Amino acid sequence: MSAIIKPFPSAQIDVLEMAHKVLATEIDGLQALTKTLDHHFIEALNLIEQISGRVVVTGMGKSGHIARKIAATLASTGQPALFVHPAEASHGDLGMITRQDVIIALSNSGETPELSNLIQYASRFSIPIIAITSGKDSLLAQAATVNLLLPNTPEACPMGLAPTTSTTMMMALGDTLAITLLRQRGFSDQDYQTFHPGGQLGRKLLRVTDLMHTNDAMPLTTLDAIMSQVILIMTEKRLGCVGVLDDHGELKGVITDGDLRRYMSQNLLIQTAQDIMTPNPKTISSKALAVEALAMMNENNITNLFVVDDLCPCGIIHIHDFLRAGVV
Repeated sequence: MSAIIKPFPSAQIDVLEMAHKVLATEIDGLQALTKTLDHHFIEALNLIEQISGRVVVTGMGKSGHIARKIAATLASTGQPALFVHPAEASHGDLGMITRQDVIIALSNSGETPELSNLIQYASRFSIPIIAITSGKDSLLAQAATVNLLLPNTPEACPMGLAPTTSTTMMMALGDTLAITLLRQRGFSDQDYQTFHPGGQLGRKLLRVTDLMHTNDAMPLTTLDAIMSQVILIMTEKRLGCVGVLDDHGELKGVITDGDLRRYMSQNLLIQTAQDIMTPNPKTISSKALAVEALAMMNENNITNLFVVDDLCPCGIIHIHDFLRAGVV
């Protein structure tokens, strides 16, 4: 039995009007945050870049949920990071934080009591703290090495109680730190693929070199090879084609099973590969993205693509290789 959803009484509340107001309030907060970014943001970046350890992100309650996300974003974009729960830190997890680390502490008020032991620990071992807070004169702000102050903007909650605008600004500021670090370090899509081997992201970032057949798996022959030999190679390698090389090992043409049907005659087996091949075949670099190779194959209505670096084939990729890898 499906649940019955009762609509809001229109006389009590205009749902869309309230939704627009929530979004507008949070957008105002982000715009205010943009205007407040200054040299303190650069100091925070420099602190993170100078450490030899990790970024430890912490926060309590809703700030803690945002802290987990910031730590995950930093880690996935090349900056080693972890989340430490401030309450658990007082019961042994302080041992997860080293003198080589930097702490990013999130607290809207800056007076979160669960952070006190962690702050004292950081002070004792000279571990720098980057505070993200709106409490300019709070205990957290006073203890911090760098303060990234949130502008004093209203929460989207009509009672002004539920963390909404403040947590949106925290998350946006964490994203800003992560992406700015990413750009400064020249973090590439290849680096990103290393940290995201699974799921749709990983499949989109696969390279041709990750999927191609190499060495003895490549069906190759020479310009002067007799077609009876070429057919044996094509049958053995089971990829439906053969690449034709010149004396320098450069790819000059390709013979497909379609070519065999087109040239079928009594003289086929005594002709040479050069007589039958299609010259100047489509090729792709081993560094290209797999999705680029798939697009090229679909555009040209072919099922195989030789991978060529420096004029010489280093691999071959078949349409079935994309299907097996989940690249579509």
